[in-house]
Amino acid sequence: MPNLKDLKTRINSVSSTQKITSAMKMVAAAKLRRAQEAAESGRPYAARMRSVIASLAAKADKASASPLLVGREVVKTHLLVIISADKGLCGGFNGSVARLARQQMTRLQGEGKKVQVYVVGRKAADNLGSEIADKTFARIEGVQGGVIQYASAADISAKIIAGFEEGSFDSVSMIYNQFVNAITQKVTHSSLIPAEVDASDDASDAQASFYDYEPEEAEILGALLPQNLSTQIFSALLESSAAELAARMTAMDNATRNAGDMIDRLTLVYNRTRQANITKELIEIISGAEAL
Repeated sequence: MPNLKDLKTRINSVSSTQKITSAMKMVAAAKLRRAQEAAESGRPYAARMRSVIASLAAKADKASASPLLVGREVVKTHLLVIISADKGLCGGFNGSVARLARQQMTRLQGEGKKVQVYVVGRKAADNLGSEIADKTFARIEGVQGGVIQYASAADISAKIIAGFEEGSFDSVSMIYNQFVNAITQKVTHSSLIPAEVDASDDASDAQASFYDYEPEEAEILGALLPQNLSTQIFSALLESSAAELAARMTAMDNATRNAGDMIDRLTLVYNRTRQANITKELIEIISGAEAL
């Protein structure tokens, strides 16, 4: 059984940890509101852009359309853009992204494709480690953690487009955490090149056929497709930032509660041990007095 000094030292240590986790929870909660508003404000723009591009992709002639819109006919190499946090202490936030990235790499390699990764954030790279050592196309840190800048997303997009045009890869998809609410984050895998087209785009496709393009469609797409890529990445960064703060707030709240429970248990053991020592000393004193 530990002595009183050891128990007291441990109680003080856990109390110090509890103060840190409580402070981190409050900081995350203070930042979350602004990050949540930014993520929710960016969703309509990203959704509308995605809808327009998906509508164009659904009716595009793959033989003549831009590869940024419809992708390449033969996909030999796929680029995974993996968005994670630069910091830890946010529960399973980073682990869930790394887990899905690992599953996708296994699936793509099983289909006979080569895989490259563009890692945004430090923790995904740390999690995947040697698995992506020879697959890393690019890596960037410090994008998240504060106010997300559109210029950062544009830089990532420009590097992806340059690599695509050089033939480094033939298709691109993105993995990130989407913010749902303060306690829920959804790991999302979406296609960037080619543009995603699903059943919900059929109605918009029917409406889009009534539009005339001025200037020509090819000229519009030349400017619109890079902007769409930047917009989708920017939206993913906003979602990931809000989800990270929510995950950290929840994780630190749980850690604070657990520290409180541990302090209560240790205090109970400390008091029982102290009482046992006092009782033992009293017995020794009484026994000695009776012996005299």
